[in-house]
Amino acid sequence: MADLAFDVFLAFHVAAGLTCVVTGVLAFTSQKQPGRHTWSGEIYYWAFAVVFVSATVLAVLRWSTDAYLFVLGVVAFGFATLGFAARTIRWTGWLPAHITGMGVSYIVLLTAFYVDNGPHLPLWQLLPPIAFWLLPSFIGLPLLFRALASQRGKQVAKESGLQ
Repeated sequence: MADLAFDVFLAFHVAAGLTCVVTGVLAFTSQKQPGRHTWSGEIYYWAFAVVFVSATVLAVLRWSTDAYLFVLGVVAFGFATLGFAARTIRWTGWLPAHITGMGVSYIVLLTAFYVDNGPHLPLWQLLPPIAFWLLPSFIGLPLLFRALASQRGKQVAKESGLQ
């Protein structure tokens, strides 16, 4: 029975995770305005909620081997919630929190995937285990810093009347 429960939650987990990967790319690559960016970001967040709940159940069912995945899930969903709340509430200076929250949640999502699945993937299995932990950050953090710098540059130009 535990195997059936694991398989059912795993199916939801995989479907929601793939949804996050696709909608995350759509949000990141689209114009930052109402439309594709906002609806893909909203779908990303709610799919991430399913990823978090299913990851929690999966980790509990195999705690001795998967507890670290629960920790990654808490961190990732916490950042996604920060990013979503910043956009929804729009407190003063909300945009950097939104960018950081959503960006870090995506990086941690990919990190958890590669840490758990990398040893079984073609070519990835040739990499040392530390690569599964570090490569998503090595690729994602420069993109995140670029997005934050671009946003900051636009804000400075707007404040100085150059835009």
